[in-house]
Amino acid sequence: MGYLSCLVLCIMVLLPALCSSQDTYTCSRATYYGSPDCLGTPTGACGFGQFGRNVNGGNVGAVSMLYRNGTGCGACYQVRCTTPKLCTEDGVKLVVTDHGEGDHTNFILSPRGFTQLARPNMAAELLAYGVVDIEYKRISCQYPGYNLMFKVHEHSRFPEYIAIILIYQAGQKDVTAVELWQADCQEWRGMRKAYGGVWDMPNPPVGALNLRFQVNGEKWIQVSNAIPCPWKAGSAYDSTIQLY
Repeated sequence: MGYLSCLVLCIMVLLPALCSSQDTYTCSRATYYGSPDCLGTPTGACGFGQFGRNVNGGNVGAVSMLYRNGTGCGACYQVRCTTPKLCTEDGVKLVVTDHGEGDHTNFILSPRGFTQLARPNMAAELLAYGVVDIEYKRISCQYPGYNLMFKVHEHSRFPEYIAIILIYQAGQKDVTAVELWQADCQEWRGMRKAYGGVWDMPNPPVGALNLRFQVNGEKWIQVSNAIPCPWKAGSAYDSTIQLY
């Protein structure tokens, strides 16, 4: 093989690595979905409801492989497009609230999130592209003034069925299991991963609920009286915990 051919081959092999090695960014593509108010959708696959529509100022989006069967719900990413004439260097900080597949894309952003990629006065031109090349990396979520909260899903029915969602999940921690304390049996009962970021249990323990959750498949964090009795569907309860 000649020197020139060898050089070209080496460059082709190195290009993907160069893209993902720059400050831990990974290359991909992004598009956006339709929304009358440019914010998120209350019907996202993560089950966040109205929280998923307004969190992070509406800078939210759906992901494909990063969804990870719902474990990726609530994760935050720095996303920036790689078209300098249209886009800023910083891009947008995005919260995952949904699952979606696009045209070879990892991200489908809210219109608001997508236009945050653009330079001043370039949003309309960026939207016209429809799909853009991007690079992304996971970052810690920032919710100043908010602790991790346990939201009782609207489909819960006191006292025979409860479903909960963990919201304002700061840091870069993935919740991989949730359990409730069964006092009469003196044991922890595992909640089922219903879908997205929703955990549920039929016939939950009576009284105030002591809860513990596992982060990154390792550490357990316990919260006494995490959810008071009687709990109410649609209510959110402060854990007094912040994850970092």
